[in-house]
Amino acid sequence: MKKKSKCLVILAWSVLIALICNGQAVAVEYTSEELCRMALERSEKIKIMEDNVSIARTGKDKKMSALLPKLTAYGSYTDWTETKYSPATVFTPTIVVPGTVIQPNSGTAWGVRLDQSITLNGKEITDFSISKDNIERQQNETNAQKEEYLMMVSAAYYEMLRAQKVLEIANATVERLTAYRKAAENRLKVGEVTKTVLLRADGELSGALSDQIKAKNALDLSRAVLARIVGISEDFTLKENFLEDAPLPPLDSYVNTGLAQRAEMKAVEIEKQMAKDQIRVAKGGYWPILSISGAYGGMDQDPVPSTINRESAYGQVALNYPFFEGGLRRAEVKEAMIRDRQAGLRMEDLKKTIRIEVETTYLELKNQRGIIKSLEDQLLFSQENYKAVTRQFEMGLANSIDVMDANTLLVSTERQLTTAVYSHQVFKFRMKRATGVLLTEFAGNAQAAKAP
Repeated sequence: MKKKSKCLVILAWSVLIALICNGQAVAVEYTSEELCRMALERSEKIKIMEDNVSIARTGKDKKMSALLPKLTAYGSYTDWTETKYSPATVFTPTIVVPGTVIQPNSGTAWGVRLDQSITLNGKEITDFSISKDNIERQQNETNAQKEEYLMMVSAAYYEMLRAQKVLEIANATVERLTAYRKAAENRLKVGEVTKTVLLRADGELSGALSDQIKAKNALDLSRAVLARIVGISEDFTLKENFLEDAPLPPLDSYVNTGLAQRAEMKAVEIEKQMAKDQIRVAKGGYWPILSISGAYGGMDQDPVPSTINRESAYGQVALNYPFFEGGLRRAEVKEAMIRDRQAGLRMEDLKKTIRIEVETTYLELKNQRGIIKSLEDQLLFSQENYKAVTRQFEMGLANSIDVMDANTLLVSTERQLTTAVYSHQVFKFRMKRATGVLLTEFAGNAQAAKAP
């Protein structure tokens, strides 16, 4: 009984280990949405941009400190080397008034002070407003970086799918040429063809095997690139999903959407406003500075002089204006005006860039749709042509050159169609990126996926 129990335990452990190993051997399957989500969570570039947003928030806190009064507490203790008195006053030999304490033996002082300074044109308030705009600008730049990263993931995703399809085409080509070689060998045995036909079949099959190896290497490379971009291991598979085809709206609608929605455009618009506000800040150097302060303090000395003021409280208002500072204010204003002009030029340049990006992508989409339709028709013809030619070859009505030409046309068409189909998907994503809606749609899809 003990032996049976021991065998059952060993068997159970063996089954459990086998199930665990089998579960680990199964590759994880990802969709494009899952890859994009993981890429945004793990990308070092995105984290750097998000840290820039955090830095902008701390900048806002720094500017806020200029609007709040500063409260200072102080305390001190002084120990002098000796006590000094003023000369004594002698009225008569018996009446002498001692001198007052000039330097005590020791003294202490303590108190609190409240200070607030502000320029009369309110440049500190403008500075605070600029810091809030800077947070929004950094957030838009982060969104632009996220969209660019989503575009990279999508392109790598469809490149791997294309590489998989190319490998399938290469495998199918090897199978076709293997069958063709067998047919040529059989016909050679019965004397229907010469040795040259078999040698040509061997040569074509060798070329197909070489293409198969290249396709496998290309797939491995695309897998490694996608894994690096997303930050996952290379043991995974992809679930194919395509964006739905829809009629293309007019080009101007895409351009208008891009100018209104692109994160870069929003960022440069905010930057333009910040540059304009910075001119006001620079001109604040020509305005007086109003300072308000209040203090409460106390002191004690040993020995105690008769004129000591043990505690005091006071308020103070001061107005300061620097008449000459070596041309610093003029240079700062001039610099701010130049930066404002640069921001305007960047905005105009970005508008032109967005317009050409949208127009280029739009034309590529139209071209790819037309190419796909033509290649689909060509693929049907190529498949039927290859079937007909191979049947004719088996019956002796076609030669090896006809078969090779038919196979070459079929393989070429399959590869071109595969490239066109996946390029079309990439250009769809590129249009979303060019119009600035890629991140918004991705966030909406992710939210919809989480909803019950």
